[in-house]
Amino acid sequence: MHRSAPSAIAVSGALCLAFLLVACGPPASSPSTTSPAATATPTASTTATTSTTATASPSASSTPEAGWKSYTTADGLAFDYPEDWKITEKAGDAAPGGVFLNITNANGKNLADLRTNMVTGSECTVKQPFGVYESVPLPALEQSGSVPRYTFETRTDTTATDPKLMTLFAYGITTAPEPTGTEACPIFHFFTWPPSGAMFGGVYDPFDTTPGNEMHVDTPEVYMGTQEYKNIKKMITSLRPA
Repeated sequence: MHRSAPSAIAVSGALCLAFLLVACGPPASSPSTTSPAATATPTASTTATTSTTATASPSASSTPEAGWKSYTTADGLAFDYPEDWKITEKAGDAAPGGVFLNITNANGKNLADLRTNMVTGSECTVKQPFGVYESVPLPALEQSGSVPRYTFETRTDTTATDPKLMTLFAYGITTAPEPTGTEACPIFHFFTWPPSGAMFGGVYDPFDTTPGNEMHVDTPEVYMGTQEYKNIKKMITSLRPA
């Protein structure tokens, strides 16, 4: 397991997920870095976002263990999630022909988003120190010989003065090559999925103040040992064709 980033925890609770949600701008912590997702251009709806609580659909692929449910998207992907977590459809923000799901815990804390039918691209103009804490291949999502991987990684802006904006921590599925050396391009948590691309991931914010949630401001390794992180990883890595 490679760790090139400093162990000091720092990430903004208000960070826009530029590397995840293409409608956002570049991360506040990286004004000089072109976010990989900044060039992704799914067509966004001009109407107001419609958010509805989704009803879990039984998955034909597997039977979840006790305390978990399965959800199947309208375009043929399935995943498992804890039964007390909430899935909300954001149809107004979905790419044409795709889906946009937001997953929160029982206290309303944002944990992950799943988006499909996204047009993605990347541009790497500035590299930053990085850390990779986990990297797990996901053969169930293989496309044309390319096997995506689940990763929990960081990028550090050495020019930032606010410690909350210095380091971005994120987990998700990617088809980007695993970084090597001491510096890497910005985080690009997208993976190839017909007819174009998809994303399933989120940001770890140790400064999150959602009521009822414990703050984990020590190290990423400590957060990885929490049940929250273990459940997030289990949910994301359960993604499969329905």
